[in-house]
Amino acid sequence: MSITPRRPLRSVLPALLLLVAAVLFAAPTASARTEAAPTATLTEITDFGTNPSNLQMYLYVPDNVTAHPAVVVAVHYCTGSGPAMYNGTEWAQLADTYGFVVIYPSVTRSSKCFDVSSPQALKRGGGSDPVGIKSMIDWTVSTYSADTSRIYATGISSGAMMTNVLLGDYPDVFAAGAAFSGVPFGCFATTDGSEWNSACSGGTITHTPQEWGDLVRAAYPGYTGTRPRMQVWHGTEDDVLRYPNFGEEIKQWTNVLGVSQTPAATDSPVSGWTRTRYGATGDRAPVEAISLQGVGHNLYAWGMASRALTFFGLDGSGPAPQPQPGACKVTATTNAWNTGLTASLTITNTGTTAINSWQLAFTLPTGQTITNGWGATYTPSSGTVTATNATYNGTIAPNASVSIGYQANHGGNSAAPGAFTLNGATCTAS
Repeated sequence: MSITPRRPLRSVLPALLLLVAAVLFAAPTASARTEAAPTATLTEITDFGTNPSNLQMYLYVPDNVTAHPAVVVAVHYCTGSGPAMYNGTEWAQLADTYGFVVIYPSVTRSSKCFDVSSPQALKRGGGSDPVGIKSMIDWTVSTYSADTSRIYATGISSGAMMTNVLLGDYPDVFAAGAAFSGVPFGCFATTDGSEWNSACSGGTITHTPQEWGDLVRAAYPGYTGTRPRMQVWHGTEDDVLRYPNFGEEIKQWTNVLGVSQTPAATDSPVSGWTRTRYGATGDRAPVEAISLQGVGHNLYAWGMASRALTFFGLDGSGPAPQPQPGACKVTATTNAWNTGLTASLTITNTGTTAINSWQLAFTLPTGQTITNGWGATYTPSSGTVTATNATYNGTIAPNASVSIGYQANHGGNSAAPGAFTLNGATCTAS
C-alpha cells in the first residue's frame, strides 16, 4: 500500500516540472528483449526484468559510449521523475564527455517518492524499488557489457535516501554513491505502510556509529566483501530533512567502511562549503562529506555532479582529453625572535585537477637553516630546499590547500622565501 506523505519532499528543481510532460511524450521506447537504446537521447526501456513496484526505466547512452562502460544510476527527488532528473542535472552531458551510461529510474506511485522505508526496501532482494533498480542495472550490464566494477548511484532528496538504501542492499553491486540532501540507511524505516517518518526527517533519530553500521550490515547478512565509498552533501538550513541527518550519515558510513570519524582532511573548496574526508585525504576517500553553510534542502546546483564524478573516479576514465595540471599558490609567513623563526607555508591547488605526491621547492634566505619541520620532509636544511609531502597530505584537490611549516635559525634575515615551485611548476607567492 502506498500512502502519500503528510509532508512530501519539495522538488529541488520546480521549474523542470513544466518540461516533464513534453519529455515523457517525446521519449522513444525500446523493448529490453529486442534492442538496445538509441544513442544521444533519453529512452524509456520496458520489460527490463523483475520490477515489483512498477518503476519506469529511462536510459541515456552517449554517441561515444565506451567499450565496457561505467554505469551511473541517477535517482530523482519526490514529485520528480526520470526525465526531470535527466533535464535538471548534468549527468547526460558528463556521459557525453566520458562515455558512460546513465540509468534514470522513475517512480509511478502517486507520491513520486522512492520507497526507502518499508521492510522490503531495506533488505537485499526483499522487493519494492531496490529490486527494480537492480534489474535495470542487470539489463544495462548485459546489453552494453558494462564494467561491473564501475557502477555508481547518486540521487537528490528522496533519491539521496535511495542512494543510501541501494549501497546498503547491494554493496557487491556499487563502487560508490553520492547523496544530496539525504538520510542514513534505515532512518526512514516504518512498519505501518507509511512512506514518511517525521522523527527521521526532523533529525531526531540518532544512533551510535556501530548501531547505524549494523542497520546497513543487516540488509545483507553475512556479506564480507568490499563496501562502496560514500559522498554525502547537506545544507545547514535544510528544513525538510534536517541537518543532523548529515552527521548521522557520516557516523554510519565511516563505521561501515571501518574508518575513523576524525577527518583525515578538511578544506573549503567553495566559499561557504566545508568538506571533510575520512579514511584518506584524496579525491577518492572512503567517505567524503560536504556541508553547505546557510543552504536549505534544495541545495543541488549545476556543477555538483562533476564533483561527484571526481569522487567516483570517472572523470579520467572516458574518451575526453585529460585536464591539464593547474596552477598553485603559496602563502608564506614568518614569526621571528632573536636568532630563530617559525615559518608557515600554505600550498593551494588553483588548478582543475588533483595534485598527487607533491614536492615544493624554495630557496631559504642567506643565513637561515631549518632545524625541524612539520607536514613535510625538508632536504637539505639550507640553500635550495625541497619539501616532500607526508603520507597524510600527499593529495591536494582542486581549490584545496595544505599547510606545512618549519623552524629555522637565522643570522639577521628572518624573511620568508619569496619564490616556490610545486612539482616543477612555478607558484604564485603571497
